Amino acid sequence: MENKGVLIGSIIFVFGSFALMIGMMLWESNKAYKMKELAQSIKTEARPTASAGPAQDYSMYKTKIGDEGREMVHIPEGPFMMGSNDGDPDEAPEHQTFLKGFYLDRKEVTQDEYARFAKMTKRSMPRIEVFEDDQSKLLKPEFAAMSVSWDDANAYCKWAGKRLPTEAEWEKAGRGEGKRKYPWGDAFAAGRANVDGSEDGYRYLAPPGSFDAGRSPYGLYDMTGNVAEWVADTYDENFYRKSPYRDPKGPESGDLKVVRGGSWRETEHNARLSKRFAAKHWRTDITIGIRCASDADTGGNPPAS
Repeated sequence: MENKGVLIGSIIFVFGSFALMIGMMLWESNKAYKMKELAQSIKTEARPTASAGPAQDYSMYKTKIGDEGREMVHIPEGPFMMGSNDGDPDEAPEHQTFLKGFYLDRKEVTQDEYARFAKMTKRSMPRIEVFEDDQSKLLKPEFAAMSVSWDDANAYCKWAGKRLPTEAEWEKAGRGEGKRKYPWGDAFAAGRANVDGSEDGYRYLAPPGSFDAGRSPYGLYDMTGNVAEWVADTYDENFYRKSPYRDPKGPESGDLKVVRGGSWRETEHNARLSKRFAAKHWRTDITIGIRCASDADTGGNPPAS
C-alpha cells in the first residue's frame, strides 16, 4: 500500500509539473504578445508611416535664414485664388488676391526653439490646461510648439525679427497659385499630414517636417495638420465679401483672431487649406502653434538660392 501511495504521488507530481510548465509557456507567450503590442504602439506614436509621392524639387525658390536661425522660403509676388465656394460660409466667395513677395518659415516653431525664446525674454513656458492622456506625450523638444496664445506667437515672431503672416499670405504659401484643397492636391492622402487618428503614424504631435510628401508647392511643411497656426488678421466671417484685391490684412479691430491649417485633432475635411478658425487672442490650446513671416526686403540674413 505504501508503494502504491508513492506511485500515485509521483504520477500527481509529474502531471502537476507538466501542467505548471504548460502554464508558464502560455504566460510567457502572452507576455511576448503584449510586449509586441506595446512596441507597435510606441512605434505608431513616434514614427510616420511611409509617404507616397514623387520627390519634388523646390530649389527654384529662394531661402534665407531669419535672425533666430530658422530657414524661410520666399513666396513670389503674384495673384492666387483665395477662399472656396464649396466650404463654410466664411470661406466664400472664392476670390483672386494679389500679394507682394514675402518669406515664410519652412517649418513650424518647435518646443525647443520656443523654450530658447522664453528663456531669453523671461517668459513662462506654455501650460497644458486640459489633456486626457499623459502630458509627457505632448512635451518633447522636437515637437511643434503649442498651447501658445496669439500674443505669445506675436511676441515670438517679433523677437525673431519677423512678424505673423497675414491670412492671405498663409493661404497662398499653402496652396500656391491654383485652387488646390490641400498642399499636395485636391484629394486627401494618408501619410502626407498629421491629422486626427494614428493612420499617419502619429497619435498626437509630430516633429515639424515629418511629412516630406505633404509639402506645399513652395516646399513648406505641415501647412495641413500637426498644429494649426495663428495669423495676424482679426477675424470677420464676412471679410471676403469686401476684401481688397492687393495685400489684404483683415479688419482693423475685433475680438477674435484667425487660426489656419487644421491640426492633429482635426478631420481631413477641417484641415483643408481654405478652412478658417476663430479664437480669442488670449486662448491657448494644445492644437495651436506658430509659423512666422517677413517682408521680402527686410529681416534675416541676405537671401540665398
